[in-house]
Amino acid sequence: MYISGQGLLIMLLVGLVAGWLAGKLVAGGGFGLIADIAIGIVGAFIGTWFLPQLGIHIGSGLISTIIVATIGAVILLLIVGLFRRGFPPRRRLGLLPFSLAPLTCACDAVGPHRSRRL
Repeated sequence: MYISGQGLLIMLLVGLVAGWLAGKLVAGGGFGLIADIAIGIVGAFIGTWFLPQLGIHIGSGLISTIIVATIGAVILLLIVGLFRRGFPPRRRLGLLPFSLAPLTCACDAVGPHRSRRL
Protein backbone atom coordinates (compact mmCIF):
# COMPACT_ATOMS: atom_id res chain seq x y z
CA MET A 1 0.00 0.00 0.00
CA TYR A 2 1.40 3.36 -1.04
CA ILE A 3 0.36 6.66 0.58
CA SER A 4 1.47 9.85 -1.13
CA GLY A 5 2.86 12.77 0.81
CA GLN A 6 -0.33 14.74 0.20
CA GLY A 7 -2.49 11.85 1.40
CA LEU A 8 -0.41 11.48 4.54
CA LEU A 9 -0.65 15.20 5.24
CA ILE A 10 -4.43 15.14 4.82
CA MET A 11 -4.71 12.11 7.13
CA LEU A 12 -2.68 13.89 9.80
CA LEU A 13 -4.68 17.11 9.50
CA VAL A 14 -8.03 15.30 9.58
CA GLY A 15 -6.81 13.29 12.57
CA LEU A 16 -5.66 16.43 14.36
CA VAL A 17 -8.93 18.30 13.80
CA ALA A 18 -11.11 15.29 14.64
CA GLY A 19 -9.10 14.41 17.76
CA TRP A 20 -9.18 18.00 18.98
CA LEU A 21 -12.94 18.31 18.36
CA ALA A 22 -13.62 15.00 20.11
CA GLY A 23 -11.46 16.09 23.05
CA LYS A 24 -13.42 19.36 23.27
CA LEU A 25 -16.76 17.55 23.13
CA VAL A 26 -15.95 14.75 25.57
CA ALA A 27 -13.30 16.09 27.93
CA GLY A 28 -13.34 19.86 27.54
CA GLY A 29 -10.01 20.23 25.75
CA GLY A 30 -7.48 18.64 23.48
CA PHE A 31 -4.98 16.00 24.55
CA GLY A 32 -1.89 17.41 22.83
CA LEU A 33 -0.72 17.30 19.23
CA ILE A 34 0.33 13.64 18.97
CA ALA A 35 -2.55 12.30 21.05
CA ASP A 36 -5.12 14.35 19.09
CA ILE A 37 -3.76 12.99 15.81
CA ALA A 38 -3.78 9.40 17.09
CA ILE A 39 -7.32 9.73 18.52
CA GLY A 40 -8.54 11.28 15.27
CA ILE A 41 -6.98 8.63 13.02
CA VAL A 42 -8.31 5.74 15.14
CA GLY A 43 -11.64 7.57 15.30
CA ALA A 44 -11.68 7.79 11.51
CA PHE A 45 -11.34 4.00 11.30
CA ILE A 46 -14.10 3.53 13.88
CA GLY A 47 -16.42 6.05 12.23
CA THR A 48 -15.81 4.67 8.74
CA TRP A 49 -16.73 1.18 9.93
CA PHE A 50 -19.49 2.00 12.44
CA LEU A 51 -21.63 4.60 10.67
CA PRO A 52 -22.36 2.42 7.58
CA GLN A 53 -23.32 -0.40 9.97
CA LEU A 54 -26.07 1.93 11.22
CA GLY A 55 -27.06 2.88 7.68
CA ILE A 56 -25.61 6.39 7.97
CA HIS A 57 -23.76 7.71 4.92
CA ILE A 58 -22.56 11.29 5.26
CA GLY A 59 -20.97 11.73 1.84
CA SER A 60 -17.52 12.47 0.50
CA GLY A 61 -15.14 15.36 0.86
CA LEU A 62 -12.91 16.81 3.50
CA ILE A 63 -15.67 18.15 5.78
CA SER A 64 -17.58 14.86 5.80
CA THR A 65 -14.32 13.00 6.51
CA ILE A 66 -13.70 15.27 9.51
CA ILE A 67 -17.29 14.71 10.71
CA VAL A 68 -17.01 10.91 10.42
CA ALA A 69 -13.60 10.91 12.13
CA THR A 70 -14.91 13.15 14.93
CA ILE A 71 -17.91 10.89 15.53
CA GLY A 72 -15.59 7.88 15.64
CA ALA A 73 -13.17 9.67 17.97
CA VAL A 74 -16.02 10.63 20.34
CA ILE A 75 -17.11 6.97 20.38
CA LEU A 76 -13.50 5.95 21.09
CA LEU A 77 -13.15 8.42 23.97
CA LEU A 78 -16.47 7.36 25.48
CA ILE A 79 -15.45 3.68 25.34
CA VAL A 80 -12.05 4.50 26.89
CA GLY A 81 -13.89 6.52 29.54
CA LEU A 82 -15.97 3.48 30.50
CA PHE A 83 -12.86 1.44 31.23
CA ARG A 84 -10.74 4.16 32.77
CA ARG A 85 -11.81 5.51 36.12
CA GLY A 86 -12.03 9.27 36.45
CA PHE A 87 -12.24 9.95 32.70
CA PRO A 88 -12.80 12.66 31.51
CA PRO A 89 -10.89 14.49 34.23
CA ARG A 90 -11.27 18.06 32.97
CA ARG A 91 -14.97 18.83 33.00
CA ARG A 92 -17.99 16.91 34.19
CA LEU A 93 -20.68 18.70 32.24
CA GLY A 94 -19.51 17.52 28.82
CA LEU A 95 -20.95 19.71 26.08
CA LEU A 96 -21.47 22.93 28.04
CA PRO A 97 -18.98 25.61 26.99
CA PHE A 98 -18.73 26.90 30.57
CA SER A 99 -18.54 25.56 34.10
CA LEU A 100 -21.34 26.06 36.62
CA ALA A 101 -18.90 25.91 39.53
CA PRO A 102 -18.38 29.22 41.37
CA LEU A 103 -15.32 31.16 40.27
CA THR A 104 -12.63 31.60 42.90
CA CYS A 105 -9.34 33.44 42.81
CA ALA A 106 -6.40 33.27 45.18
CA CYS A 107 -5.29 36.90 45.37
CA ASP A 108 -2.24 38.40 47.05
CA ALA A 109 -4.42 40.95 48.89
CA VAL A 110 -6.38 38.16 50.54
CA GLY A 111 -3.39 35.90 51.06
CA PRO A 112 -2.20 32.65 49.53
CA HIS A 113 -4.08 30.53 52.08
CA ARG A 114 -7.54 31.93 51.25
CA SER A 115 -9.61 32.30 48.15
CA ARG A 116 -12.09 35.02 47.34
CA ARG A 117 -15.24 34.72 45.17
CA LEU A 118 -15.21 36.81 42.03
